[in-house]
Amino acid sequence: MTRVLGIDPGLTRCGIGVVDVAADRTARLVHVDVVRSPVDASVGDRLAIIARGIRDVLDVHEPEVAAVERVFAQHNVASVMGTAQASGVALMLAAERGIPTATHTPSEVKAAITGYGSADKLQVQHMVARVLGLPSAPKPADAADALAIALCHAWRSGPASAAPGSDMSTPAQRAWAAAEKRSRVARTYVRTAR
Repeated sequence: MTRVLGIDPGLTRCGIGVVDVAADRTARLVHVDVVRSPVDASVGDRLAIIARGIRDVLDVHEPEVAAVERVFAQHNVASVMGTAQASGVALMLAAERGIPTATHTPSEVKAAITGYGSADKLQVQHMVARVLGLPSAPKPADAADALAIALCHAWRSGPASAAPGSDMSTPAQRAWAAAEKRSRVARTYVRTAR
């Protein structure tokens, strides 16, 4: 059983989810919450609020690994900055405790959870609830997203891969890995052809 912390970073709402994932890929909800910071507070104060919320979860639940949604470019620069700052806080707090960290793109998370990298938020929320045996998806969406990030990380690199000779990855994960491999080969070919 591996305990995974998932963080959906944001300056206004930061989703935090903790799941226990077994070698057979079954998962159990440990904790889920959303840390909110007031929009009229200074950036430093808002990041301090988020840091306190993450520290509390680290203290109480002691995750073995942490995964954070990777920041991607958006048209709203202010939103990207806040997300990047919250992401940095989460990665730093985990690293301070010696917890291995990883980042995953929204498409990676969607592909791992639903089998489709362009799934909408409702599909992801539905699958999170189903996987964890919950009557409904945690609200707001940031909470379900944090759990999806934790599940994505556990399924892509977790205990299931430890059994020698066994491939317990889902078809979506195998397709994603194959696409990543093709992409690396293509980039290598382009560099050597120049």
